[in-house]
Amino acid sequence: MLSTEDNIFVIIITREFIIGMLGNVYIGLVNWIDWIKKKKISSIDYILTSLAISRICLLCVLILNGIIMVCYPDFYENDKLQAVINIFWTLTNYLSTWFATCLNVFYLLKIANFSHLLFLWLKRIDRVIHWILLGCLAISSLISLILATTPNYDYEFHKIINHKRNCTEMFHVSKSQYFNPLTLFNLLAIVPCTVPLISFFLLIMSLWRHIKQVKLSVAGCGDPSTEAHVRAMKTMTSFLFLLFVYYGAALLATFNYLMKESKLAVMLGEIIAILYPSGHSLILIIRNYKLRQTYIRMLSYETTVCMM
Repeated sequence: MLSTEDNIFVIIITREFIIGMLGNVYIGLVNWIDWIKKKKISSIDYILTSLAISRICLLCVLILNGIIMVCYPDFYENDKLQAVINIFWTLTNYLSTWFATCLNVFYLLKIANFSHLLFLWLKRIDRVIHWILLGCLAISSLISLILATTPNYDYEFHKIINHKRNCTEMFHVSKSQYFNPLTLFNLLAIVPCTVPLISFFLLIMSLWRHIKQVKLSVAGCGDPSTEAHVRAMKTMTSFLFLLFVYYGAALLATFNYLMKESKLAVMLGEIIAILYPSGHSLILIIRNYKLRQTYIRMLSYETTVCMM
């Protein structure tokens, strides 16, 4: 029998899951239908579609982990089954992060204006975008494969913790056991996270240089290049905010055993974590002209049908 807190938790993550799935499926379907009609797909649509697919998988892993944690806690007594979920989470998490990184770099290369030879060479990303995404898939798969062949120490650690009766005894456990392979791979995800941050600051520099060059007046604030910079920066800001919140929630769940209400901490971490793949996808729909206009046309069509 589930407690009130458990029921509230399941309701919240289920709603987040539904919203996230609808948003990501919508992105994938719109771009896929457009691909079929035009017989080709743009680089931005290719990245968005790949990102949507990875986040659909990530949401499935997150909701599965959340429901099992509350409804079937005995599941985690089997360390092998827990390791399987950890491996799939690592794969989908890295894929989502790398694809989102590619999206932010794409914004930078298409909007920013630098005369450096390296930057000009990178602007040809359209020609190799499919190879870049395949490389992201290969890196994520390799990391998951390494994790799959690494012993899972998390279960053994929690067995030790469960035998401790107070906080004093718990902190006498070797600190080396605080870190399991999954925690290490989580920390390695900081590497792709730094790339969007660098892209964001480079975009700020590009905007500053652009404004300085054209010396915009108050009446000239409608410059298309300036507006493109601002739109991209807003999208990047929302992504970076949700990303850091997401990894903060992951760390909260990882080190929950240091807290008095460890189960509540894990629940809170899970709720916050699902906000990232769900919320950012909705922001992408709002910020992307094609996705936004398609949604508006769908609403207009439904309104017309209802009135007939």
